[in-house]
Amino acid sequence: MKSFTRIAAAAVLAMGAGTVSAMAACNGDTSTETVLGAGAGAAAGGLASHSIAGAAIGGVAGGLIGNAIGHSNNREDCRRDAYYYDRDREMAENGAYHDRYAYNRPPDSYVGRDGYVHDYPDD
Repeated sequence: MKSFTRIAAAAVLAMGAGTVSAMAACNGDTSTETVLGAGAGAAAGGLASHSIAGAAIGGVAGGLIGNAIGHSNNREDCRRDAYYYDRDREMAENGAYHDRYAYNRPPDSYVGRDGYVHDYPDD
């Protein structure tokens, strides 16, 4: 039972340490998800089988699943980065950033106390 407690404690520490560096980035790094998956798999395998072999098999399986999830997350992050890059580039080419400040010019009309729109007189 002491070895199982050590495995469970190591899994909790690995999962806790793995969440510290978890962030969305298009860098191809899947280590966080792999470590979290391995720790969770080892804990689940050890609890389910009450043996070290079950914890080891669960750790390997959890690591593989976590790695697959990490690759999926990286693909989504890269797609999102590419979308925002393309959108910003297109807005800059079309002058959208310049037109964004067009509201700073004085208005051509106003709403009077009577609720109707009145034009400013031309000078």
